Amino acid sequence: MKVLTFGEIMIRLKTPGTERLFQSPLLEATFGGGEANVAVSLANFGMDSAFMTFLPNNKIGDACIGELRRFGVSTAHIQRGPGRMGIYFLEAGANQLPSKVIYDREYSAIALADPGAVDWKGILPEYGWFHVTGITPAISENAMTLALEGVRAAKACGLKVSCDLNYRKNLWKYGKKAHEVMPGIMECVDVAVANEEDVQKALGISMDVDVQAGSLDLEKYHKLGDQVLAQFKNLQMIAITLRESVSADSNGWAACLNTRDEFLVSRKYMIDDIVDRVGGGDAFAGGLIYGLNAYDNFQQALEFATAAGCLKHSISGDFNRVSAADVENLMKGDSSGRVQR
Repeated sequence: MKVLTFGEIMIRLKTPGTERLFQSPLLEATFGGGEANVAVSLANFGMDSAFMTFLPNNKIGDACIGELRRFGVSTAHIQRGPGRMGIYFLEAGANQLPSKVIYDREYSAIALADPGAVDWKGILPEYGWFHVTGITPAISENAMTLALEGVRAAKACGLKVSCDLNYRKNLWKYGKKAHEVMPGIMECVDVAVANEEDVQKALGISMDVDVQAGSLDLEKYHKLGDQVLAQFKNLQMIAITLRESVSADSNGWAACLNTRDEFLVSRKYMIDDIVDRVGGGDAFAGGLIYGLNAYDNFQQALEFATAAGCLKHSISGDFNRVSAADVENLMKGDSSGRVQR
């Protein structure tokens, strides 16, 4: 299965360790972004993946393409044009101090790209799966139109379409609300990924779910998933990640999967001493796409996705630098962290 992901990749500028921004005159520069993170995960799992975006025609854009290629992600469809590369600043939290993200991505190349700039009908037939997120439609009206064009063309070409709803309240600034745009994308989606906030804020579907309660009421998540499936008739399934935030360093991590026939819940992991939780949801989405293609049943696919997301919390940077074998070892119960010689 060949997978194409579409969205924005940015420069990630992170403080060293758990320092506050500009506590010292250093920032760690890497690349990251939801859809690119998924493409990298898939390549690391051994799948044929490609990433489509717009980048400036300068040395920074060159370096970004080189980094993606280093992981084995195809960059053949990336377009170069006017605009800049988006940036996000990350201040890592610790204990009771939460992590903070500051976006600096207005007038980026993908935000300025013209509707119709992508020859979707010429690109998509060589792929079997198309993945987008709710981040791209939030960037600008042009990016929203491109995302809609992409999912509609993918559906017309017979591809499986997945979408991670990824609600980002600080990005929706061009006059549209998420719940006005995302349903149009969801009409073309086969597999959805979300957390409880994404569902409520991106789709306008309300449910009384309290993630701070200490224990999760799974029946409420079952009903939440059923509501989404009822609203979008073409949707085959929705996976909802279940994160219990004890502190910035300690999270409970699991997921559930609603299909039209069953409700599945994964193993729960307690993740202490978190290295980097940014990209955990993308690692889950990449793991789910891989799992749905690699395993014969949905429970195994869900377990692979959850384990992949769990391992990302131990990896610094946006990209989940683990193999399918690493994930499968955790699925089998190897969670001791002992040195392997």
